[in-house]
Amino acid sequence: MEEILPEEARAIDENAEFLGVTRLQLMENAGRAIVESILRKTGSIQGKNVLILAYVGNKGGDGFVAARHFASMGVPVSLVLLSKPDQISTAEARANFSAVQKMGSSVELIVAPTVSDLASLNTSIKDASILVDAMLGTGAKGDLQGLLRTAVELCNFSNAYRVAIDVPTGVDPATGKLSEIAFKADLTVTYHRPKTGLLAKTAKNHVGDLEVVSIGIPPEAELFVGPGDLRLALKPREMFSHKGQNGRLLIVGGSSRYVGAPSLAALAALRVGVDLVTVAVPSSIVPSVRAFSPDLIVVPLPTEGKLDLKCIPSIMREAENADAVVMGMGMGIEQSVKEGVVELVDQLNAVGKAMVIDADALKALGELRKYPQFNCAVLTPHAKEFFDLTGEKLRDEHSAGWQGRVDTVTRWASRLNVTILLKSRFDIIADGKKYKVKTIGNAGMTAGGTGDVLAGAVGAILCRGRNPFRSAAAASFLNSYAGDLLAAKYGHHFTARDLVDSIPLALKELNI
Repeated sequence: MEEILPEEARAIDENAEFLGVTRLQLMENAGRAIVESILRKTGSIQGKNVLILAYVGNKGGDGFVAARHFASMGVPVSLVLLSKPDQISTAEARANFSAVQKMGSSVELIVAPTVSDLASLNTSIKDASILVDAMLGTGAKGDLQGLLRTAVELCNFSNAYRVAIDVPTGVDPATGKLSEIAFKADLTVTYHRPKTGLLAKTAKNHVGDLEVVSIGIPPEAELFVGPGDLRLALKPREMFSHKGQNGRLLIVGGSSRYVGAPSLAALAALRVGVDLVTVAVPSSIVPSVRAFSPDLIVVPLPTEGKLDLKCIPSIMREAENADAVVMGMGMGIEQSVKEGVVELVDQLNAVGKAMVIDADALKALGELRKYPQFNCAVLTPHAKEFFDLTGEKLRDEHSAGWQGRVDTVTRWASRLNVTILLKSRFDIIADGKKYKVKTIGNAGMTAGGTGDVLAGAVGAILCRGRNPFRSAAAASFLNSYAGDLLAAKYGHHFTARDLVDSIPLALKELNI
């Protein structure tokens, strides 16, 4: 079974909730699955007693549910909470603790918020038949200290059958690195997919037997992009960050005919949260682009109405200070533009600059059939641009669905070593090895300029150090989620500029 990073597991949980499977349901399924795994491993548990050590997070909540299920089977169970009850950190864990509090005749509840409280339980821990680690989960890092360190030490001295929920406390779930003291499990019961750290050689002796159980996460929570993908890609700003630390983005585009396209991409990037956006456009449209917003840094290129080869040195100088470059929107399709695009892509690729290639730049690469092996790039075509780029026509989405297109998109992503974000009713995001699908959105998103907004959003996330696949998946979801907020308010009667202004509202509603 394919392993998964802990942060990816949390994203899938959030996506499942977006699909309607609540975290409370998942916690219930997890607690029950733990009990069932223990029964499978130990056979009969008649005459045995169970002691669960729980802490304040969702892993503790799983332990609360497990205590209830053990009790319902008539198994003597003690639950030790290693904190004060008011410190339980999630609503789901609090709800399940409240239920256990009312089970005084079937569950022995012990509150032990201090080392001295825990020391008095030494005999109970030693005499337990089964010990369950419901302490620290996938969000934990660093060496154990104080109460939790003491709890793990006491558990490791016990002769009980030791079971870890999801990941043994003291084992880094991402790397498998061990704390100075870590819970030594006979059995680790993890959910959905094994976390990467559980398969590391360093963790093997502390994981014991590894059992992966289903807790009812829909397959679509991994397949369809959701708020978890956005949270995974768009990390919070550091409190003491400085200007530029949250990304510097360069937008290259525009022509005498298309002034709004690069401006929309730039404004979208600012709304997503990049610190600085520079827009490099032909000199004749500089005043018009500046008029869109004083927040934009606008650089004139040494050409009157369109990009050409003379512009490349100026763009490369600007790119030196940028974390990523977005190009293509509104450039036009003249031969001189196409030659300039190909040269620019080659030079940016040669220095390893992250790129988002959109619109007319895709047509240029396709017509000249100039395909470099990209180092770090997202291509954002719609179906017609995909044909212009590759010469291969996609199946009709209305009849074949996204399923009929995904193999073709994935194959080309692999061939070019890029992430392709195919824009359509159902966006397909593929990097040649994996793919995701965007299912939200509405018919109002066909308004001109919404693709420019998307390209800017991809660039904003990409220049904050995220990989191309995650950036494209996150931006695809954000763009359509913001559009759905507009549709709820205006129907399908909104513009690309409205979409730009809806981005921060979408991020606020999602608490990102």
